[in-house]
Amino acid sequence: MRRHFYQLDVFTDKPLAGNPLAVITDGDGLSPRRMQAIAREMNLSETVFVQKPTGNRALARLRIFTTQRELPLAGHPVIGTWFLLAQLGVVPAQEGGVHVLQQTGAGVLPVEITFHEGRPLRVAMTQKQAEFRAARMDRGALARALALGPRDFDPSLPIECVSTGIFNLIVPLRRRSALQSIEPNPAALRSVLRDSGNMAYCFTAESGNTVFARGILTWAIGEDPATGSAAGSLGAYLVHQGRLKLATPLEIHQGIEMQRPSRIRVEVLAQHGKLVPRVSGTAVNIMEGFLEA
Repeated sequence: MRRHFYQLDVFTDKPLAGNPLAVITDGDGLSPRRMQAIAREMNLSETVFVQKPTGNRALARLRIFTTQRELPLAGHPVIGTWFLLAQLGVVPAQEGGVHVLQQTGAGVLPVEITFHEGRPLRVAMTQKQAEFRAARMDRGALARALALGPRDFDPSLPIECVSTGIFNLIVPLRRRSALQSIEPNPAALRSVLRDSGNMAYCFTAESGNTVFARGILTWAIGEDPATGSAAGSLGAYLVHQGRLKLATPLEIHQGIEMQRPSRIRVEVLAQHGKLVPRVSGTAVNIMEGFLEA
């Protein structure tokens, strides 16, 4: 059966930057094994399959696959898919913000699409309440897996596991030069992380509310040029550590070392005593075609 697919660059408004994403817009009727095989064929960090929701609350169901496994939630797949669905008219356009619900493996979650003159400008996803847990690992082994020294870690902030839908290891570094010098060893990092998270999200804070980050993965791809789930975790972490005020926009620059610069915006709100990040960005279409699957 022919399946319609698109490829987008996410968290950028320029082609050939940001994080690439494949979206299969007619994903109904595919088995999980088949979806996993297609994701391996696309060979990107994530591939999304858009399906009919199983209930009547959500507008669409998003199944998100890496080349290795299915994820309950991820940032750039959500941002890119809803930007595309807004362009295709699945989301009715109106001036200003349009709120919809999406079904994901992490539950039914809200998305807001901002339109101007009938076109989507920005997509914002509200993530799950932040969860924090202590990181149990060998810091020396973590440093070696990243080609860093133990003194490159920022001693004023903890290395911590944070989830706003999927756990990531938040790794604060002293200086941007240390961030730039990272040379990841995916196999060694996988051994270090074990149950500590999906990736090591390394960052260094700049002046104001700007940070630079690198998303180091534990599988062969090695690095992610833009990671919305980890960006939400980082925003919640910085509020939790008293480094960022609630509802204050945080701008994260990622992908620079990969020559795929990305910009991610995060705002963290408080709901029922919990921290809830809102991650937003834009996307650009670069490819459209059909897949025989």
